Amino acid sequence: MIAKMMCAGVTLALYWVSGTAEKGGEKMELSLRSTAFEEGGMIPSRYTCDGADISPPIEWSPAPAGTQSFALISDDPDAPMGTWVHWVIFNIPKATRSIPEGISKKERVEDGSVQGVNDFGKTGYGGPCPPGGTHRYYFTLYALDTSLDLSGKRTKETLLKAMRGHILAEAQLMAKYKR
Repeated sequence: MIAKMMCAGVTLALYWVSGTAEKGGEKMELSLRSTAFEEGGMIPSRYTCDGADISPPIEWSPAPAGTQSFALISDDPDAPMGTWVHWVIFNIPKATRSIPEGISKKERVEDGSVQGVNDFGKTGYGGPCPPGGTHRYYFTLYALDTSLDLSGKRTKETLLKAMRGHILAEAQLMAKYKR
């Protein structure tokens, strides 16, 4: 079960979106936010193909008990050819509470996280670049009870398959972009 709520963060323009999941009958919560945009708001062009095309800053609440790593997927369900994947990153260390703006587009990030391949065919973050209209972009964070050993082409599909049965909690943040 995913529950969404929005409440003002500690400082102005910080918004938390929370989610819950159940593992073994126990509810675990996780909250997700960005200082670059608010839930349902517009993504600044800096984080898109029209700007610097760098990853936005993402922050989350402390990990639920038993968390061994985090994974993040960002995608656009409004793409003309079906959902378009913009970012796949996993094995984010359990003590981590944020991804800074503009992380490297290398497969292995400095903290040990691993980035997969997006639908642009590149490793790392690929920002919004809709062909027309306003599109929604979802950032979904997963707290996992394991670290993942994925080889080969690391895509959203391979990550989702590997995470089955290991998700302790998840949270989602949605923002929009129009060219």
